[in-house]
Parts: sequence; C-alpha cells; structure tokens
Amino acid sequence: MSAAAAPAGGPACPLCAADGGTLVWRGCGLRVIHAAEEAGFPAFYRVVWEAHVAEFSDLQAAERQRCMEAVALVERVLRERLQPTKVNLAALGNLVPHLHWHVVARFDWDSHFPAPIWAPPQRAAAAARLEGLRAALPALHQALRERLAQWAQAA
Repeated sequence: MSAAAAPAGGPACPLCAADGGTLVWRGCGLRVIHAAEEAGFPAFYRVVWEAHVAEFSDLQAAERQRCMEAVALVERVLRERLQPTKVNLAALGNLVPHLHWHVVARFDWDSHFPAPIWAPPQRAAAAARLEGLRAALPALHQALRERLAQWAQAA
C-alpha cells in the first residue's frame, strides 16, 4: 500500500492530530521531533512518517529507503554531536500504531543503562550530566535541521 493511499488516522491518532513532540524538522514526507516528555532521556527523538500508516511494510520501497535514510541521519548526528555510548532504535508502535522510529542516544551513566529506557531504572538519574545534555540540545537541533535540509535537497 502506498503511503499516499493510506487512510487518515483521524483525531484518535495522536501523531496525525499533532506533531507528537517539539518539531525539529519536516520534509520529504516525514518529520523529526524531540520527545521531551521522556523524562531522564533528553536525547530522545522520533522520525515520524507524515501519512498515517501502521507498518513499515505499508510503504513503497522508495519510501522505506527514504525513511531509513532519515533515521540513519538522525542517528549519525546524535553520535557526532553527543558521543553516546549507544544509540537505540525502535519502531514498536504498540500504543500508537502510526509509523515512527525512536532514535535515542544512550549513555553508560543514564538511569537505565544498559537496560531499555522502558525498563525499571538501574540507578538514580545523574542530574548534572542530564543538565549538560539538555544544554547541548539547541545546537543539536540546529545541526539536525541543517543536515536534514541538505539531505532533502540532495534527494
């Protein structure tokens, strides 16, 4: 099924009704948002497909490639700018069946590492390190906008 042929998600779909976080960039049929509501994980982003589709396989081959190129670009910028211990990628969609990828920079000092962010915490949050990470976000968002715009022009 082409994304263009997919039915609208309607107001029941939170990713159709709103951006789903702080909009960082929109173009090429997708958007990148900062998921600020994920407490303790300030470097949590989502790459959201604009059209309402539930599964990655709902996209045409070229759309799947474009989506994954965007995910990889967001991951690359997070790695370059933040030097995380690891970047987690996930496309669960169990609670919100609208195609989106989670891209989360993880650090060996974060409260849950090495467990998933949705697992119980392993230790107390490192407040000073979290604040330092939050302070880096405006520059990170600008770098994401610039790199995504370059990518979109080349596509």
